[in-house]
Amino acid sequence: MVHGDVAGDGSLLTQPLVLIVEDDQSTRMLYKEYLTDSGFRTIEAHNGFQAFEKAQTHHPDAVLTDLAVPGMDGFEFCRALRASASTKDVPIVAITGYPDYLTNPERIRQAGITRVMTKPCNLENIVRELRRLLNGQATT
Repeated sequence: MVHGDVAGDGSLLTQPLVLIVEDDQSTRMLYKEYLTDSGFRTIEAHNGFQAFEKAQTHHPDAVLTDLAVPGMDGFEFCRALRASASTKDVPIVAITGYPDYLTNPERIRQAGITRVMTKPCNLENIVRELRRLLNGQATT
């Protein structure tokens, strides 16, 4: 894995790879553009099955996933990542438009989700959280 080294200003010196999992194409492209402009490399998937396949092939440094994606939903996808030796330690930032998902912390913990954010998300907050996770500074 290519975990980003941190410069004095808190920016990453390397470009970590983030897998973006979002079924809405315009939202996925918005995340991609912002993350790319913020110094990340990205790959995208529009459903859980495609995301798992790409995670196994590309070994991302972090995952940004919507929880409500078609096929294998975000919870199943996260559990599958945790069950795979090659992705078991990858930080996962889950995004949801359903705040009631947050009322079940046990489900979030069992899925192995590192951090949950609710939509609409401030893009800078997503970047900040990814940087903290990649540098081992975040807590769940």
